[in-house]
This record gives sequence, structure tokens and C-alpha cells, in this order.
Amino acid sequence: MAISEDTFFLDPAHEGTLQSQIQQIVASAILSGRFRPGEKMPSSRRLARHLGVSRITVTLAYNELVADDYLRAADRSGYYISENAPTPPEGDLPPSASDDRVDWDRTIVRRYADIPLVPKPADWRSAPYPFVYGQVDPALFDQGTWRLCAHQALGRKAFDSLTADYADRDDAELVDFLLSHTLPRRGILARPGQVLITVGAQNALWLTAQLLLSPGRRAVIEDPCYPGLRASLAHTGCKVQPVPVDARGLPTDDLPAADVIFTTPSHQSPTAATMPLDRRRTLIRQASATGALIVEDDYEFEMSFLGPPAPALKSLDTEGRVIYIGSFSKSLFPGLRLGYMVASEPFIAEARAMRSAVLRHPPGHMQRTTAYFLARGHYDALIHRMRDAFHQRRRIMDRALAQHGILVAGKAAFGGTSYWIEGPAGLDAEDLAARLAPQGVLFDPGRPFFAASAPPRNFFRLAYSSIAADRIPEGIARLAQAMKD
Repeated sequence: MAISEDTFFLDPAHEGTLQSQIQQIVASAILSGRFRPGEKMPSSRRLARHLGVSRITVTLAYNELVADDYLRAADRSGYYISENAPTPPEGDLPPSASDDRVDWDRTIVRRYADIPLVPKPADWRSAPYPFVYGQVDPALFDQGTWRLCAHQALGRKAFDSLTADYADRDDAELVDFLLSHTLPRRGILARPGQVLITVGAQNALWLTAQLLLSPGRRAVIEDPCYPGLRASLAHTGCKVQPVPVDARGLPTDDLPAADVIFTTPSHQSPTAATMPLDRRRTLIRQASATGALIVEDDYEFEMSFLGPPAPALKSLDTEGRVIYIGSFSKSLFPGLRLGYMVASEPFIAEARAMRSAVLRHPPGHMQRTTAYFLARGHYDALIHRMRDAFHQRRRIMDRALAQHGILVAGKAAFGGTSYWIEGPAGLDAEDLAARLAPQGVLFDPGRPFFAASAPPRNFFRLAYSSIAADRIPEGIARLAQAMKD
């Protein structure tokens, strides 16, 4: 890799010769880790022209750096950062990164980092027992067909998807697939003007919160719930009312008055409870009677291998009160960051305008690649493989959890990809996770999902979407033993 001469700047206030200043620039960059062994330095001619100094000045500086083993000279090839150059001191930061005199506690007016998120270990694939949620299993995903679709989306016929500005629209082929294939499977009929493509479901939740809530307005959320939702609501200034869920999801008896109700009826996050049809109808009637809106996050309905999922709330809505949110990130892969929402046209128009103001639009090439993957049958084939694999893994998990007496507090009636586990009273799931991580047993502690300032610590989530079937029994055995210890 070549280092650009544009990274070099002379300081007029520097005390010393130009040659010494160039030497100091290079040495400081190496010691800070910006320049790394093997990288090629700019030629003496180019650097001299850029800095406005004589070429001999640069050559002399380079020679001194070679003598000190910061650089090495290669015949007819130029100068390179030496493999023997000093390494950056452990833990030290360059002056530009450490000399910070801003009072950020006073300067930042809205805080996003205070709300706990569910961390995902970066190296989870190397763990032998990864019960982590929402990660793609490379053994199930067909990378070849995705690569082919991405290549076709770069072709001449799809050139517009790569270069067009989608601020006021979305990829027509992707929207058409949603309208003709995905949404009808949930009982939802919609028009193009009622669909907005988003950067994942999180972006859809944020847009919805920003448009519907403000100080003085009230939002009902499930407790426990997806932490990213609480993060989105926290910055609206609205009053948030958490409602504890039960074995059938969000209760409808004595539901607090609210302007907006957020719910995950098909697969409650994180308990995996499924809201029955009678409760769904009751929720729709209550929203109609009180004038509330409902935001339905239907993030995992595709994983229905035990039976068909209940009708979406949106399919029962006759008044336009339900805003429906879906995502391809769960069924394809998290890094895709493509979701969608379906709602009345006035709301979608405002959401599109806000999306444009914040991030313009999701990348057109990713939209078209996804459209090709969906429309050409690859997506349905993938879902079929995933359902079969997850059904097998769930049967194994059921046996292993029962064998070791681990209490399942929630699991989706139609399938899904995870269990919500209630450990014994006094168990700290975060401590348990820390103890098991060196053994390669990974899972999600439950504390970040709860709204209370002192939430229960004995809950955690076990997923089977990322672990091979033959690894499950041993992983559960290690988990059970650590819980007993």
C-alpha cells in the first residue's frame, strides 16, 4: 500500500531544519501506528513538489530514516516503512487523539450511549458453542447466488439502480416483490406509495418515533423489549410506559392510555412469546377506541416451521392505525441493513422526507441485488433450508434443555430461532456469560432488554440460528454445569 504525499504537512512554527521536520513527521506517524511496516513512501520527487522544498532535502531526510531503521530503501523501487521500525507503545495515543480539552459532558445535549445494547462478540464464528442471536449461518447461506445477483446488479440493464438518486423513491423491483409476494403472505395488501425501504428495522423504528412522538405524548412498549426501540424513544422526549409481557405477549387488559403502542406480536422480542389472534383483535379494537396508533415489528415471521404464524396486526387493520415494519436483515444477513415499513400514504410521505434528510436513501445497488435474490427464487430456497435446519436444531435444543432442567420462559409457538431462559433466583446471567466465554459458550444476557433501573439479572436468550446441530448438546451441558456451579 502506498502512502499519499497529501498526508504530509509542514508546520511553519517548527523549530529546526526542513529535513529534521520531515524526519519527525515520518517517525511520529510510525510511532502512532498511522504508517505501518511494508507501506511505500511517496517518491522524493513527489513529496518535494507537494511540500515545496528541494528534492535533496527529502532525500537526505529519507536517508537519515533509513540509517535509524525507520525506512528501508529498495533498489529502483523507492522507500518503504521498515519491518524493524519501532512499534507503537502499548495503549499510547498520538497527541491529536489524546489531547482533548472539550467538556463533552456539558457539550453533548442528547445522549445515545447511556442505553445498554446487546453486544455481539466480533469473533463469535470461532467459538464452538455460539448461541448468539441474529447472525447468519454461512453453512446455510448461498454466497454464490448472492454474488451472482450482486454482479447482475452491476450490469448495464441495472445501471440505473447503481447511479440513480433514490431520495424520492425506492427500487421498483424490490417494492414490487414486497407488494406481490412478501406482504400478501402476511395478509397485507398495499400500494407502492404505502411502502418505504429503510436501513434495517432500527431505522424504521427511529423514523416512526421521530414522526409520531414528542414531549407530552405517550408510548407503550413491551417489557422486556428490543433495546434499540428504547434508544429511539429516549430522544423524542415522550413519556414511555413499559408493560410487562406474559406468556402470550403484550397484555391487552388495563393497557395504559397511549398515543403509540409498540409491539412484536408474532415473536415477542426477546421472550419469543406469540400473541394469539383474540388478543390481536382486542388490541386493534382498543386502539380504535382510544385513537392510538400501533407499530408492529414483524421481524421473524419467516421462521414458521412448526405452523403458520398468526395473521399480522396490519392485516386486521381497517382504519390505517397499524404501521408495519419488516426486515431482510434477520432472514438474509445483518450486514445487509435493509428493512421496510408499510403504512398510510401520508405517513410514508413524511417518513420518506425524513429519511432523505438524514441519510438520503439506502444504497440502490443493495436494493437491486436484494430484489434479484428475492425475485429469482433464491430467497425462498434459503428460507426453506433455514426452516429445515432450525427445526432440527430446535428438537435437539428441546431435549438438551429438558435433560438438564433448564427452565424455558418463552419460545415462539410457530418456530422462531431462540429461547428465553429464566435462570434460578440469584443467578447473574452476565457473570455466567463471562465465565462461559473462555469455553466458547456464547449467549445474550437479558439485562439490556428490561426497562427497569434494577432489572432482573437471571434471564438470558439462547439462539440456535448460528450453532451447528451436533454442537448443541455439549454446549447446553456446559451451560447447565456452569449454572449449577
